Amino acid sequence: MTKDSIISYDKTSIQVDGHRCFWVMGEIHYTRVCREKWRDELRKIKAGGVDVISAYTIWIHHEEEEGEFDFTGDRDLCAFMEEVKASGLRMFLRIGPWVHAEVRNGGFPDWLLEKSKTEGFRLRSNDAPYLAYVRRFFTEIFHQVEGYFLKDDGPIIGIQIENEYGHVGGFTGEEGVSHMKTLQAMAKEIGYDVPLWTATGWGGAVTAGLLPVMGGYCDAPWEPGTAPLPPSVNYVFTKERNDHNIASDYGIGKGITFDMQTVPYLTCELGGGLQPTAHRRPVATGKDTESMTIAKIGSGVSLIGYYMYHGGTNPKGKKTTLQESKATGYPNDLPVKSYDFNAPIREAGQLTDSYRRIRRLSMFLKVFGEDLAEMEYIPQPGNPKDPSDLNSLRTAVRCHDKRGYLFVNNYQRLYPMADHKKVHLTGRDETGEVLCDFGECDIKNGDTFFYPFRMKLSDMLCLQTACATPLTILYGADGRKTFVFYTETGMDRFVFDGAWTEDVEVMVLTPEEALHAMKIEMDGEEYLIVSEGDVIEGDGGRQELIWTVDDEKPESRRPEFRIYPQPLEEDFAKDFTLVSPGSCTQAAGEVAMIDASSMAHYQYQEELTAVSLAECRHCPQRDGKEVYEVSVRQKKDAIRPLKEAYLMIDYDGERAELYQDEELIRDDFYTGQTWEIDLFRYDKTAFEARMEIEPMTEDMPGQTVYLEHIPEFEGGKAAKIRKVRVVEEYRLSL
Repeated sequence: MTKDSIISYDKTSIQVDGHRCFWVMGEIHYTRVCREKWRDELRKIKAGGVDVISAYTIWIHHEEEEGEFDFTGDRDLCAFMEEVKASGLRMFLRIGPWVHAEVRNGGFPDWLLEKSKTEGFRLRSNDAPYLAYVRRFFTEIFHQVEGYFLKDDGPIIGIQIENEYGHVGGFTGEEGVSHMKTLQAMAKEIGYDVPLWTATGWGGAVTAGLLPVMGGYCDAPWEPGTAPLPPSVNYVFTKERNDHNIASDYGIGKGITFDMQTVPYLTCELGGGLQPTAHRRPVATGKDTESMTIAKIGSGVSLIGYYMYHGGTNPKGKKTTLQESKATGYPNDLPVKSYDFNAPIREAGQLTDSYRRIRRLSMFLKVFGEDLAEMEYIPQPGNPKDPSDLNSLRTAVRCHDKRGYLFVNNYQRLYPMADHKKVHLTGRDETGEVLCDFGECDIKNGDTFFYPFRMKLSDMLCLQTACATPLTILYGADGRKTFVFYTETGMDRFVFDGAWTEDVEVMVLTPEEALHAMKIEMDGEEYLIVSEGDVIEGDGGRQELIWTVDDEKPESRRPEFRIYPQPLEEDFAKDFTLVSPGSCTQAAGEVAMIDASSMAHYQYQEELTAVSLAECRHCPQRDGKEVYEVSVRQKKDAIRPLKEAYLMIDYDGERAELYQDEELIRDDFYTGQTWEIDLFRYDKTAFEARMEIEPMTEDMPGQTVYLEHIPEFEGGKAAKIRKVRVVEEYRLSL
């Protein structure tokens, strides 16, 4: 994509210079991430397979006091744009002015709400005083991003106007349409110039001719009740694009306001995780997110946008705290500081199982996405529309010119699905004719996959069917192509048609190996790395292995990875020892099929052990809360510099807070997960803080709070630290 590229869309997908795109988009809020970390976090995002980032410009973060705009420190939007440009990522800017984002007043400054009362104008309307304030805000944001639009050879390719307008506040009908058009016209007049203008489309939101983007979450922390929710529709294959549960705290959505036959199915808010609220604390797992994503891809999506992709920490307000709360008239109480969201990249920058599962899908979309975007969704006979049907097999086909993929999702968050023994797995076209036949398969509860049919491997060779999911293609400098798949069934469920040539081979991994697989490029050659660590691009384009050492896991002390093909460069992985070289094992006949045993195995030359020690001391109660002094100190020198250290706190309680010098620096609503705190933002040598735990009483779960992991109660209450430790992160150059 260049500044001269033509970006358009039809009913199927976005196109760039006539080529269909299947992007992965991830939301990050720059004001919720330390400025010093922006570059590193963007590199993690890109390495996770994200093509485009999205970000709100949160009004109250920039103009908390009327007329005093703040673009300093973590609020320096211009500096953030420079980092985005340097990263090579593209960007959708979501300029509001109302954004929601679980922020105070949905992003509106307090003074704006007060002026709407004293001056008598309506918020989110075409009333002249309101539009004047919005124009001033839009103009200030424009000055920060001017020069960073695609036409300037910059990263910004799209603008989202408003958020959930007409569904969560705002106006519907002609008045709503007029307002959305007024905001877009205002932005264009100020100078915003992009090829794509979007609006959220769920719940009957007003789109006003803008390109609608949709959403879907695996649960709903904003739901007012504290009981488990029924099975989510986001795990079934369907033409329905509307998730009626998003923002259901404001009223169930009724339909949509655009013609689905004229616009592509794009998402901007697939839940990368879930943000806990005071009364609902569901925990989104990597499997939850992955299976929902596959259900959406199978249903015809051609842009996967995650909200959030990167968690964060609310900035310190000048006058108030900046989180959503009931005290400000909103339906939920959120943590004052934490906006972790249980995202693929967590608040402290940790990479999670969700990150790796999304990366596994993104690797596929990078290579096969253009073809997939062309393929239409074909509903399958017997596929249930009701997510409460846990017995019927859920399948879908995406197909073009008789080639495509069969999707299966036998996973429903929190609900076991029926096993299907020796099911004859086929995919059919709109007339009922069989497109593909994979034979008998055993499909277990929790299985989620997609299988290819009639996949072209070369001009002379076609993969008719495979009971394996495609991961990527490695393109060799000599023209050789290695098609990589993953499956639990091994190499014996591949059916080929045609003649093999020396420039094609097939690699088959296990699902676990594929979960830890990454593709990198060095000197025109593409390589596949499999490691418990994660590879990102470092300074100078050098590949770096992120490796965490946890003394509770002895295997973490010796970093290692496998790579295919084996690099020949003398300076490759100088600090690693080659344990075993790569080899090529060929199956019977002329079929060039290999597995992970063909990968070269490298191991770090030195053993890394933890250099930091975490301790806690129980102190007298404070206002009914249990109090601890928590500290971290170095017990020895590191043999190489640490990149980060994480304080890991396992505790029981209702919520916890960390204070330094009486200032709240971090907080957490109990979910049963380990609370992880990145220490280097505070001090690289030592850390001390006071931790206060609000007790949870035995009668609270299911009554005042929904929990999926119940704490241990002693004497009818839970409020104690169970364990503290430190996990340390290194960067090892490849």
